[in-house]
Amino acid sequence: MSSRVALVTGAASGLGAGIARTLAAAGYRVAFTYRDGGTPPDATRDAIAERDPGVLAIANDLGSFADAVELVAAVESQRGPLDVAVHAVGPIVVRSFAASTEADYRAMLEGNLGTAVALAAAALPGMRARGFGRLVFFGMNGAHATQPARLMSLYGAAKAGVVTFARTLALEEAQYGITVNVVEPGDIRNKTATRDEAHRIVAANPTGHAGSWEDVADAVRWAVRDDAGFLNGMVLGVNGGLVDPHE
Repeated sequence: MSSRVALVTGAASGLGAGIARTLAAAGYRVAFTYRDGGTPPDATRDAIAERDPGVLAIANDLGSFADAVELVAAVESQRGPLDVAVHAVGPIVVRSFAASTEADYRAMLEGNLGTAVALAAAALPGMRARGFGRLVFFGMNGAHATQPARLMSLYGAAKAGVVTFARTLALEEAQYGITVNVVEPGDIRNKTATRDEAHRIVAANPTGHAGSWEDVADAVRWAVRDDAGFLNGMVLGVNGGLVDPHE
């Protein structure tokens, strides 16, 4: 069990919500973000509050460096020094490049890579000063190898950028006791299905069934442990062995 403070972005629903619940069950003091006007935070907050009554939900879309600084300051003022940051925010557009717009381009680059850079810039100074930190970012399956995927030119490019950014931070920040790792989910057909439910969903990866939020959350939990300081610069494919790109 941990008593560290963990921030999970984009945890009002989907994989982020499962990760936040898993960390709370492991003893972390959890804060999470949600998008104002998007999915309300109530369900995630209520589920976590059973284990962590002080759970903090913050409306923040990390639209700028200032937003990220404000987010980290709010977490640290109400929960304590930020030890773990799991960046689960990542909008997706599935569209051919020919049909994509400038707005799509900006949404993919800024919403995926831009938010990751802003969060790191805000969180890392405190982690460096304290000599401990765990950062986890999200790619798409195959992003580490710039695997092409039809209808995902902009999203795939943004996620490949996230992976390169994260792995470079892993080189630069390790001397301060900070690890930086990436999770690449693949073939998670239903992002609210439990592991048992996912086993009953047929999928074309080597296991023959889909993955679940529990599989992703377990990978994150493994990467952020206090004793995981030598696990650095990893790209964890949570995909059942699937090689092809699949979000």
